[in-house]
Amino acid sequence: MRKLQKAQIIKQIFLEHFPAPKTELKYNSIYELLVAVMLSAQCTDKRVNLVTPALFAKYPSVEFLAEASLEEVKSLIQSVSFYNNKAKNLITMAQQVMRDFGGKIPQDQISLKSLAGVGQKTANVVLIEYFEANLMAVDTHVFRTSHRLGLSKAKTPTQTEEELSKLFKTDLDKLHQAFVLFGRYTCKALKPECEKCFVEEFCITKKNFKPL
Repeated sequence: MRKLQKAQIIKQIFLEHFPAPKTELKYNSIYELLVAVMLSAQCTDKRVNLVTPALFAKYPSVEFLAEASLEEVKSLIQSVSFYNNKAKNLITMAQQVMRDFGGKIPQDQISLKSLAGVGQKTANVVLIEYFEANLMAVDTHVFRTSHRLGLSKAKTPTQTEEELSKLFKTDLDKLHQAFVLFGRYTCKALKPECEKCFVEEFCITKKNFKPL
């Protein structure tokens, strides 16, 4: 079976199993979503959701965060991985938004990527979740599952994103969220639950793929 044909079959199956997949991060605005996604890098959504209520209560908008004390932000997010760097990036990001974007979180990939701590994956996740943009974001779950299913052999998340975008073309936002949920709860890194897998026939390996 050709890869393109295989991809279209897998796409249809995923859309049937996850008709309306959404992020598990909790947020009420694009500002809160951006902060939550920044905090979620190499950290679980569950952990981020435990931290953000107090953070957003203290800094309810980008204006407040831009004036925040670094030590106070660190104390609020200290249970999150790499909290020192993330605290610095959060404040710098807020200051950039105030200075360069009139206090409004930018709504395009290039502008988002100009912010401290925001790479392509983070920018895409924000655009996918908030605007349902037809984009693919590749985190560890998407990278691992797409390689296990033989949809990509790319060595980096960016290259994997390009391959998956070409294969799937449409519904990329839904497929990103679906692959995340699939990787989080079924196709796990160390102990995949293959007996629950609805695409097991397409699996080529149980190897725990990690991007370079």
